[in-house]
Amino acid sequence: MAQVTVDGTDLVVRLSLRERLAARRGNVRVPLSSLRAVRVEPDWWRALRGQRGRGLWIPDRLSVGVRVLPGGREFAVVKAGRPVVCVDLRGEVPFGRLAVSDPDPERAVRELRPYVPTDLLG
Repeated sequence: MAQVTVDGTDLVVRLSLRERLAARRGNVRVPLSSLRAVRVEPDWWRALRGQRGRGLWIPDRLSVGVRVLPGGREFAVVKAGRPVVCVDLRGEVPFGRLAVSDPDPERAVRELRPYVPTDLLG
């Protein structure tokens, strides 16, 4: 199961082998300085935006990979029935949002919250 972690100055979404195969990519890594907001979305389906892009999508069950929106792209590893860690990003990064069904979403948010600029907290 995917996990959101901090590794030095980066946020890393660590993917299992199956998730890497489904997403057709390796782990996602972005600088902590690109964080704009972080929260837990209790309703997994609300975390998904846009249209499916590269990756695997099983309706009402799972979305793993890139999602495409008119203004950019998002990366999702979202599983039905699980809360989702939503990380909004800014700056020169490949995704505008990361949405991950982390096994311990509250821990992930606690770990990331100190890196969200206080002038952007809402």
